[in-house]
Amino acid sequence: NCTPKAVFSHPTADAMAVAAAGETPPLQANYVFGRAWPDLNEGLSYTDTFRGADAETTASLINFYSENYKSSAPLPGWIHRIRNGQITVDGQVVTDPDMILREGSKLVYHRLAWKEPFAPHLLQVLYEDDDMVALNKPSGLQVLPKGIFQQRTVLAQLQWKEWKMPPSSCSKRKNVQLHPVPVHRLGRGTSGLLLCAKTKLAKVQLASYFAEGAANAEKKRDGTEVGKERKISKFYRALVTGILEHDGDVVTQPIGLVHYPGVAEGLYVACSSVREASHEQSVCS
Repeated sequence: NCTPKAVFSHPTADAMAVAAAGETPPLQANYVFGRAWPDLNEGLSYTDTFRGADAETTASLINFYSENYKSSAPLPGWIHRIRNGQITVDGQVVTDPDMILREGSKLVYHRLAWKEPFAPHLLQVLYEDDDMVALNKPSGLQVLPKGIFQQRTVLAQLQWKEWKMPPSSCSKRKNVQLHPVPVHRLGRGTSGLLLCAKTKLAKVQLASYFAEGAANAEKKRDGTEVGKERKISKFYRALVTGILEHDGDVVTQPIGLVHYPGVAEGLYVACSSVREASHEQSVCS
């Protein structure tokens, strides 16, 4: 049983007092916001452009979808979607599966709205200034749209909220975004600090800090990291059950990929297949 939590550190004495674009006075912090999720999301649209040269069979609407997207639905499923008016060709709804496509036609499949699995909707603001926002992301909430979670995400809550933005001078206006955007990811099951940029400059700067941290991370034989000083360091803490027999040990439990609802690529967990693992652990006082 493991729930990771991401924790960040900054080499300066007051990490949150320094924004990506320079020091700015903090705004209101330590408040909670969030809108309850609608019962159904807004559906999803998938766009394609038909290229006749790439077609292996007759260039009909049903052949295009049933051949290119077999994993989405079998042939009867695509016939139903077309007759249900869920596909447009060059902006016009088409309900004839046998319609012959023309070179360059724009095809849009409109997936119907669906109810997404449960996800928390409240987010705590730990720090905010004119350039960035630091959120406490709860476990169970996805950061960006993916898979079955297209609406119940941190990004959606950031888009729905009205934010206090920087003064509307000409230079600031060009730099400001419509809403804060996450500059890194945390897994859906991970809780912890999530940094979001209000301005384009802050987005670029913060993203570069994370990239520098990944590029500079090198390990000695004793496991300690060396490299340039990081502006942002990222740590994961996990709550686990059990009693350690020794203060230091090596865990060799094999790790394998297993199916997990809502995660298309699955999750790596302790199991007896696929992959060997070796992890050194020690008890901190």
